Amino acid sequence: MTKFSVVRKHEIHTGHRVYGHQGGCGNLHGHSYVFHFHCSSENLDDLGMVIDFAIIKSTLCKWLDDNYDHRMILWKNDPLASELKRLDSSVVIVPYNPTAENIANHLLSVVAPKILHGTQIKVTKVVLEETAKCSASCEL
Repeated sequence: MTKFSVVRKHEIHTGHRVYGHQGGCGNLHGHSYVFHFHCSSENLDDLGMVIDFAIIKSTLCKWLDDNYDHRMILWKNDPLASELKRLDSSVVIVPYNPTAENIANHLLSVVAPKILHGTQIKVTKVVLEETAKCSASCEL
C-alpha cells in the first residue's frame, strides 16, 4: 500500500518550566520551538497533494500561534501555575508537565485529530526542536 506524506515546519517562541527537574529546566525559561508536522494520507487529492501546505499553516500552525506562541506553559500540578496565571492571563496551564516529549504528544494525540477531524489527513509524527541541538518526537 502506498502512503504519501508531507512535512510542514513552524516556529514559535514559548516559555515553560519542567516542574520537578533538578537542572536548569526546572527554572522558568523559554525556547524558540520549531515544530515539524508530518501529515500522511493513502490518497492524493485531485491536485496530486496530500494536503495543501497552506491548510496546515491555517490550522495546526495557527493553533500554535493562538495558544502557545509568546506564552508561558505550565503544568496544572506546578505550584507556580495558579499564582502566575492570576498575575498574567497569558499563562497557559496544561494537564501535563511541559517537556518537549509531552508537548509533541499532546499535539499528535489531542490537537491534530481534533483540528483535522473529518479529513483523510492524519498527523503521524510531530517533531519538536527545543534547541538547535535537542529535539523530541512522537509518532503513531
